[in-house]
Amino acid sequence: MSARVDAAAEGFALLYEQEYLRIARTVYLVLHDSGRAEEVTQEAFVRLYLKWGTVGRYDRPGAWVRRVAIRLATREARRERRRPVLEVAGAPPGPGGDAEPDVDVARAVLALPPRQRAAVVLYYFEDLPVAEVADVLGMSQSAVKVSLFRARRALAPHLEEVPDVR
Repeated sequence: MSARVDAAAEGFALLYEQEYLRIARTVYLVLHDSGRAEEVTQEAFVRLYLKWGTVGRYDRPGAWVRRVAIRLATREARRERRRPVLEVAGAPPGPGGDAEPDVDVARAVLALPPRQRAAVVLYYFEDLPVAEVADVLGMSQSAVKVSLFRARRALAPHLEEVPDVR
């Protein structure tokens, strides 16, 4: 029994090391708040740990925790949207060490509804295919494409670009 528990703990720890920063960065790009992004990401990993006996046997437990983190982040973003909007400029860089997108892009993405924002972050910033974005967000691929289309249309005037309407 002890060897089994040790192997499970090692599996969780390995997944945590591999995925935490990437997921935290994705959550940051949805929320634009480093502290809240870390809290949401940690909450997702706590939920993963509590269900590790089941989720650890999945083919891609990292996808499960990413989905939980994105859902928590979009819920948090909806709540935050009800509060007065704070200025994004001057915020510290997000987790993961990668550079944040241009300030104008970040502000424009922040203005999107939470689900569109999450779709944009996963598709454009995390470079996930539509099928995986749909899986993470619990949406159909068609719904993801519609969200991305609407997001591009909403972002175009802010970024002085013509949206691609293919």
